[in-house]
Amino acid sequence: MAEYQNILTPVQVRAPAYAGVPLEGGHWTRQGKGFFNYLAGKIGDAQIGPIYLGATGVASLICGFIAFEIIGLNMWASVDWDPIQFVRQLFWLALEPPPPQYGLSIPPLNDGGWWLMAGFFLTVSIILWWIRTYRRAIALGTGTHLAWAFASAIWLYLVLGFIRPVLMGSWAEAVPFGIFPHLDWTAAFSIRYGNLFYNPFHMLSIAFLYGSTLLFAMHGATILAVSRYGGDREIDQVTDRGTAAERAALFWRWTMGFNATMESIHRWAMWFAMLTVITGGIGILLTGTVVDNWYLWAVKHGVAPAYPVAPEAVPDPSLLPGGTP
Repeated sequence: MAEYQNILTPVQVRAPAYAGVPLEGGHWTRQGKGFFNYLAGKIGDAQIGPIYLGATGVASLICGFIAFEIIGLNMWASVDWDPIQFVRQLFWLALEPPPPQYGLSIPPLNDGGWWLMAGFFLTVSIILWWIRTYRRAIALGTGTHLAWAFASAIWLYLVLGFIRPVLMGSWAEAVPFGIFPHLDWTAAFSIRYGNLFYNPFHMLSIAFLYGSTLLFAMHGATILAVSRYGGDREIDQVTDRGTAAERAALFWRWTMGFNATMESIHRWAMWFAMLTVITGGIGILLTGTVVDNWYLWAVKHGVAPAYPVAPEAVPDPSLLPGGTP
């Protein structure tokens, strides 16, 4: 007998497009009237729009576009404006930070100045988008949890591209713009400072990352498993615990002796995800500024074993006086 398994949204119930709660004075109007998309309805809400950008949203997109153009045009110029080579080498192209000799000064455009300018506009764009996120939450009368979750990711971004380079006294310590060059920087950074895996905050970051994926999978699978009992209406289950919440809680108590609630699981997931980048940022910030070699730090504090002392080389008997070759 076939069973009901909620993998994709099987039924799409549509009402007239909803423009959202009324806006108070001093706000821009929402753009568009909203429309429906069948494929979007398979993975989420089928309604697309209306969209609200506001002054901070528009300014953020403008600054982000400027940063994107600076990075893209510099990468294109690096292959002599050849469109074919630009596409072929796109993953390897980079906009590098200034060389170490410039320190924290403003270098010439073609010697790191473009990187500094792109970083400025990108940072302004991200911060303006955060302000928009915070203000939209206030305007809708919701909590500001999303804004602060976004801020945790911004913290790591600022540590990599601004805070740590300033503490180290050189923009050269920052990350280049580019896909593979960014990955190469990460590998070289780890090797330079004695293997980042021995950094305790890196360990915490990885633990929270794996924990986030586990919590996400556990929660998503649990809600889908009890959606036949209305478990997907989580707010109803939080305020009026029904059979879906009871069955989900019972399953986890049976399998691991403990269960989160329909409300607390979201707090767990939020904090695990936020702590991934918060602890990662702390680990990066301490690297080079406080600790120069994480392996030696780990040996000193009993986290890692020391390499064994190599014994003295045994001489070849055939080379000793009187030896037979």
